[in-house]
Amino acid sequence: MSEFSVARWKPGQLLPPRDARDGSLVFVVAVLCFLACLTALAAIASTRAATGWTAQLTGSATVVVRPRASESPDSAAARAAETLSGVKGVSEARALPREKAEALLEPWIGREALIADLPVPRLVTLDLDAKAPATAATLTKALKDANVDAVVDDHSRWIADIEHAARLAGWAAIGVFALIATAAAAVIVFATRAALTARHDIVEVLHLSGAEDSFIANLFQNRFAGMAFFAGLLGGAGAAMIGAAARLVGGGQGLTPVLPLAWIDLLAPLPCPLVAALVAGIAARAASLRLLRGMP
Repeated sequence: MSEFSVARWKPGQLLPPRDARDGSLVFVVAVLCFLACLTALAAIASTRAATGWTAQLTGSATVVVRPRASESPDSAAARAAETLSGVKGVSEARALPREKAEALLEPWIGREALIADLPVPRLVTLDLDAKAPATAATLTKALKDANVDAVVDDHSRWIADIEHAARLAGWAAIGVFALIATAAAAVIVFATRAALTARHDIVEVLHLSGAEDSFIANLFQNRFAGMAFFAGLLGGAGAAMIGAAARLVGGGQGLTPVLPLAWIDLLAPLPCPLVAALVAGIAARAASLRLLRGMP
């Protein structure tokens, strides 16, 4: 019989290393982490899209020119473009021909309505200086001084709508993340309650041995935090793989031009395991302390 070696002796774990319910718990938390990471990627892509659209609209303007009785539509548009090209804050002014104006109207009124005698207003597109763009008031004054009947659209209404939509998307992403985090915490609380009930005898032995409630709560906190960390790794990796696939399929602009996804965005799921472990640890500790204090 071999002699007992103190140097080789290691204390056993107070809680069993595995449980039959652990796999289900890890799966549920991993799915929740996966959904949370996908929400984060979608929020990042929508914010980038809104920023790009706002930058494009801020750097441009459109002028609708109405010809006077003494001139043709094309000559009126050319005169408006010539007038605006000399305004400070305008990089370039281009008068669009009738064909391009009709192409813009076609989705709204249909090709059949675009008859030859239809008075189609001419458009002038402006590229504005990025550092000091000309304002709508300045452009309107220049057109009036040149006796050009036109309406300036600096896209401010569209910019406000895009910014409003971006804010809504951001708040929606925060709300979805909060719901997912709450669901994960509820699952952890339920699992902690079940684990304490299943290991009631171990808890009693620890109490009889003089262990405090905080010590026992630490055992469950560390156990569920570790499982949540592993589940966060699985969920975050799954979301990153979906994002990478969408980036590859979408080509240079990501998934679609509407939701551009960059390679750097795939780092967004990186904090997921730590956040999952933190939420699980707090939930497990709070639940175990509440249950332990209610035990006789």
